[in-house]
Amino acid sequence: MTTRLAGTGIWSSTLRYGDAGEAAERAAELEELGYTALWVPDIGGDLWGPLANLLGATKTITVATGILNVWMHTPEETAAEHARLTAEHGPRFLCGLGISHRPFIDRVKEPGTYQRPVEKMAAYLDALDAADPPLAEQDRVLAALGPKMLELARRRTAGTHPYLVTPELTKAARAGIGPERLVASEQAVVLETDRSRARDIARQHLRTYLGLPNYANNWKRQGFTEDDIADGGSDRLVDALVVWGDEERIAARVKEHRDAGADHVCIQVLTEDPQAFPAEEWRRLAPALV
Repeated sequence: MTTRLAGTGIWSSTLRYGDAGEAAERAAELEELGYTALWVPDIGGDLWGPLANLLGATKTITVATGILNVWMHTPEETAAEHARLTAEHGPRFLCGLGISHRPFIDRVKEPGTYQRPVEKMAAYLDALDAADPPLAEQDRVLAALGPKMLELARRRTAGTHPYLVTPELTKAARAGIGPERLVASEQAVVLETDRSRARDIARQHLRTYLGLPNYANNWKRQGFTEDDIADGGSDRLVDALVVWGDEERIAARVKEHRDAGADHVCIQVLTEDPQAFPAEEWRRLAPALV
């Protein structure tokens, strides 16, 4: 199931953290519009209820975690909930796993909790394999940015979910994971043609990420510098990470990811109100993307 994931999906925090009734309504509409997957984050709180809500509101669309934070859920819990939701809703739950970030984990857990990320993820996968029932390789992907995590994804999962990446980094993910595995890249978008307004919305979104070493190191691999990352991000970095403009321009960036090796691209629509469901933008973009 997961290796055949294609088309364009929606990445949205509001589908998890917004009003559950509206989330279900929007999920059903997104399925009707032709989007192929719904991706939700995991930064705390109940995860399984919102996933069940989205699965219950839809019939065929894939529902994926982008990502399930491995510091916040035991592998036994994850495997058991995956089995339960699959039994109830069919094989539509793709479990994206991620190692998160040292500043966040050491703040919400205890200082020093975040250690040896590749070893932590490998041990988590071992436990998923040993669970009863196990969470199978074909039903899980990793948010892998660096070469070591990409190699782990290649050997032990269905693929990778690169987040906050350019088409060039999608190409690097494809090279690192090989031709047979899934590459499902996230792309932030602003459906706005006014340069100043669009970049303001993009910078609001990027504010937290610019201070996270995992992302900064990945951008530096592509040639961006400390100056690009400082002071809210250079225009060059902002425009590389967040595509803004009309439907045609956004569709062109999505195509760049596909040309770089992505099997599936999930768009994260940004607006001035990050708490709102961008329903109108989802509708406007559908004809160009699906």
